[in-house]
Amino acid sequence: MKLKMLCVVMLCYAAGYAQEKENILEQLKKVAVVEQKVMMPMRDSIRLATDIYRPKGDGKYPVIFSRTPYNFNSYRDGELVTRSLQTALDVVNRGYVYVVQNERGRFFSEGEWDILGTPLTDGYDAFDWMTKQSWSNGKIGLLGCSSTAEWQMAVASLEHPALAAMVPQSFGAGVGRLGKYYEQGNWYRGGAVQMLFAAWLYGTQHDVAKPNLPANVSQQDLQRIQKFYDMAPRYPKVDWKEGLSHLPTQDIIKAQDGPVGVYEKMVRRTPNDPAWYEGGLYHDNMPFNTPSFWFVSWYDVSSSPNIELYNHVRKNAKDPKVRDSQYLVIAPTLHCAYTRATENTIVGERSVGDARLDYNELVYGWFDHWLKGEPLKDMPKVRYYTMGSNKWQTSDVWPPANAVMTSYYLDSKGQANTLNGNGKLVTKKPSKDNPDSFTYDPMNPVISYGGNVCCTGTAIQGGAFDQQEMEKREDILVYTTEPLTEGVEVSGFIESTLFVSSDAKDTDFTIKVIDVYPDGKAYNLDETIQRVRYREGYDKEVFMEQGKVYKVELTPMSTSNYFEKGHRIRIEISSSNFPRFDRNLNTGGKNYDESVGKIAHNKIHHASQYPSSIRLPIVKVKK
Repeated sequence: MKLKMLCVVMLCYAAGYAQEKENILEQLKKVAVVEQKVMMPMRDSIRLATDIYRPKGDGKYPVIFSRTPYNFNSYRDGELVTRSLQTALDVVNRGYVYVVQNERGRFFSEGEWDILGTPLTDGYDAFDWMTKQSWSNGKIGLLGCSSTAEWQMAVASLEHPALAAMVPQSFGAGVGRLGKYYEQGNWYRGGAVQMLFAAWLYGTQHDVAKPNLPANVSQQDLQRIQKFYDMAPRYPKVDWKEGLSHLPTQDIIKAQDGPVGVYEKMVRRTPNDPAWYEGGLYHDNMPFNTPSFWFVSWYDVSSSPNIELYNHVRKNAKDPKVRDSQYLVIAPTLHCAYTRATENTIVGERSVGDARLDYNELVYGWFDHWLKGEPLKDMPKVRYYTMGSNKWQTSDVWPPANAVMTSYYLDSKGQANTLNGNGKLVTKKPSKDNPDSFTYDPMNPVISYGGNVCCTGTAIQGGAFDQQEMEKREDILVYTTEPLTEGVEVSGFIESTLFVSSDAKDTDFTIKVIDVYPDGKAYNLDETIQRVRYREGYDKEVFMEQGKVYKVELTPMSTSNYFEKGHRIRIEISSSNFPRFDRNLNTGGKNYDESVGKIAHNKIHHASQYPSSIRLPIVKVKK
């Protein structure tokens, strides 16, 4: 009976999307010239499948361009297709041409696919082609979220004269090396692998043995066959809670009998592998000179490097006017979930209040200025949402200018294990070292519970969740302040330093920042990790020696959260956060090709000579 009801619900959803899609298509045909499956040529003669929606008539219009690895076939049902068509309708009604294109090797686009649609010149060639069309006024803006945004920054570095403005949203997988961040497109954090790509690529990469259309197939034939055949694979469902546990990690997709593609080569790369610098990632040595409106989420997979990129461009764009033409919105939502904020926005289990914004007015106001020459409405450089106080705030810079980095030191009597231990966060360095010890068994890792995640299928539900049950584990060290005597706003980058030792050659250390309510509920804010072999840089591996204490600087985290009076600030430390990050098997080996781990006995030291600490950007709140 339950199965029948589920089938009915799924059919209703499908029917709903189909009906909505048909309604949007009918509206589009009334106001737009619709050209589908235009095969846009690249410089190497590869053709990319492109749909074009332009206002009727003979006018010249600016272009809003989206390039994506996802399927936008208007004859296919589903939320993504419906959303793409709605965007086309909105864009045309506002006096723009909307162009949406598949990356090379995706669906009807020719060539071989790689993440971010390399070669990079595909974007440049597309700009050239569009500006030569009779309906183009020569100005192009880029719009997209996630994989439809992540290619924008690197292409902008090529400085095509037609590229007038960008709106990248949830764009972390396009950020390569950026200052302290060596995530290489969300593949790494602190040298540990972010496991999202195993699940995402299983359902995204097309197999090397996929069928191919005949060479030089005509637009007419593509328009005809898209109604019943569009090169879209159907992937068997996988329970990624189990699937991501497979060892060795290089065989995760293979173990599901999944598609053979780019995962198998990428999983072997080190954080500073030369291959990261040959594709579509943006790195901090590349030029940037495009006015951009950046959108970030607190519970996305890469909020910190995303915000750091905004700061980087404001400081390093070639033209001072472009440096001043960078704007940022940070919402309290999950990946690409900006418009899903409601009057009572729930992220995970925590209510963060009314987090709505009129995103359409912000985005199209931006394009109206840069593509049509209309005045730009006065708005703050940074608009960010503070959880806890549950309100939108503004600033001219990030972090806010009145944020003061304040150190809290780890302290205990040598027993910080679990939330019932004696771990404390204090404002003065402890004088005596009473190190906290725990055992890390990679075969029994700390399981990810909530967090700042994306794209892991059924493995992790993102957002803020009460961590109290997790904190009963002996391999989690818990350090907490006394109840706050007045409210504290933390807005900015959060830095942390640990002094560690281990009997393993290599291991990981994780940290999580938490808001503890008076009733004990403990809501996670952000998290990070460091693979100790990379503590001296990502261009080399330096292993540990038993008995030695090492200083480890972790990748900065970020948040904006108001800890109310009576709340407490807490951090958790462990050596795993799985499957958010891959397990370090503690052998000192390559990890991706190993199936057997070693138990590590790890210690956190805290004393005047070992000042393990967390540094919080505390904003003085006006009373």
